[in-house]
Amino acid sequence: MTPEMIESAEARLSGIVRETPLLTSPFIDEIAGRRVHVKAECLQHTGSFKFRGGWSAVSALDAGVRSRGVIAFSSGNHAQGVALAAARHGVPAVIIMPADAPRIKIDNTRALGAEVVLYDRATENRDQIGDRISSERGLTLIRPYDDPHVIAGQATVGLEIARQFQGGPTEVLVCCGGGGLTSGIALGLEMRAPALRVRPVEPEGFDDVARSLATGTRQSNERLAGSVCDAILTPSPGELTFPILQRLSGPGLTVTDDECLRAVALAAQRLRIVLEPGGAAALAAAIFQPDNIEGEDVIVVATGGNVDGELFSSALMK
Repeated sequence: MTPEMIESAEARLSGIVRETPLLTSPFIDEIAGRRVHVKAECLQHTGSFKFRGGWSAVSALDAGVRSRGVIAFSSGNHAQGVALAAARHGVPAVIIMPADAPRIKIDNTRALGAEVVLYDRATENRDQIGDRISSERGLTLIRPYDDPHVIAGQATVGLEIARQFQGGPTEVLVCCGGGGLTSGIALGLEMRAPALRVRPVEPEGFDDVARSLATGTRQSNERLAGSVCDAILTPSPGELTFPILQRLSGPGLTVTDDECLRAVALAAQRLRIVLEPGGAAALAAAIFQPDNIEGEDVIVVATGGNVDGELFSSALMK
């Protein structure tokens, strides 16, 4: 990962991705006890930041390699990002998705033209499935976070934050699975706003990144399912992302499913944006764990809004 790679991704994404806004609400500021700036990546194409990494990786491929098609594995947001990027490049895409992924994510991925292969995340290994299919069909595997071009694409979120936020030293809370977005933002901020420091936020019971940062070695989760935050449930930090996080991020934060659902409701009521629970984890930390955050301001990345209607309704009832 080099600044040149990130600048190249920025150029390829220019005019393709949306520059998402940095939103504020006096009501949320009052609850959190500080100014909360919400980077609304839920307004990105396909409803999450994942389109950035998907477009960056697909567009970086040699034209001949790209024409054979791409493959990815994802619970839904990376799936849709890669599917749309492939569709706009006119190449086939196969997406491996857990069978318990939200129905809206599976349906949307198919609607974008991708072939969807479902698997049981509790008993089957998605990496092995991806390696087998990509080998059989000559497809290029685009990993959800352990891919340099994906990380470079996600880094453009950090570049935008650097342009949009004019304050001093501030923590940037990021919903974190394998660390592609968190490490990408950290690299982007290192380039253009080094006073800002990222901190990963994970669901309770799936805090592999926080534990890895605390111990200095990559840790794994005992479970791969069992949280409403499906978008950020991963086995362990990436081999590429973890060293970046070790060097550039602060300690990890952990939130409960209930806090994430309450944050979904507050985002809808006070910011008028739709978030999925995993995409609201960072906002939940800012609102419900103010003592674990430093400074008068905090920046929150609202990473995705692809939520099933029934779950969204239950969150609003809170």
